[in-house]
Amino acid sequence: MELIRYYFPNLTTDQDNKLHALKALYNEWNTKINVISRKDMDQFYCNHVLHSLSIAKIYSFKKGENVLDIGTGGGFPGIPLAIIFPQTNFHLVDSIRKKTRVVRAIAESLQLENVTVTNDRFEHIKQKYNTIISRAVAPAIKLVDLTKDAMTYNSQHIFLKGGDLKIEKNDLLLKHKLFSWEETALNDFFSEDFFETKKIIRLNS
Repeated sequence: MELIRYYFPNLTTDQDNKLHALKALYNEWNTKINVISRKDMDQFYCNHVLHSLSIAKIYSFKKGENVLDIGTGGGFPGIPLAIIFPQTNFHLVDSIRKKTRVVRAIAESLQLENVTVTNDRFEHIKQKYNTIISRAVAPAIKLVDLTKDAMTYNSQHIFLKGGDLKIEKNDLLLKHKLFSWEETALNDFFSEDFFETKKIIRLNS
């Protein structure tokens, strides 16, 4: 948790308390349902919470903004971002029921009234969103194509990814010529080895 406080020194008491509570909640649920790799729990705040919050380094979600987190898994990046942006509405979607069960329970435990959780395939979501976020669940072109029904004319996508994205970028821009691709290396913000090859991709149409 000290890592989060170091990179986000202006947390409110409520934000700090809720972020601090996350690890115990995930540890408790992991004894019942393996939603996060047990060996990964040692680096929980770096690999999951800070990675999720990296989005806040390039974009500040607005009051009343509607955000769709596709393939949320254990609730990342949606849950940490919902704590940091309590006036933004986050809709977390995953097709695996046991994962959405955990995410829903954690959101309820933290009294995150700005979070809704749905067990479904994200391509079935028809409600419109200002921003669509995801953490490395598929190539960008697939994520864009499968969320077309959830996009408004000016929706943006923000994806957490890693590695060499040249081919992925070319494929996306070849098909969606009106999109802009902004790529930011996370080691510009964080010094931990985990972020060496990690990136944020922001797509605007």
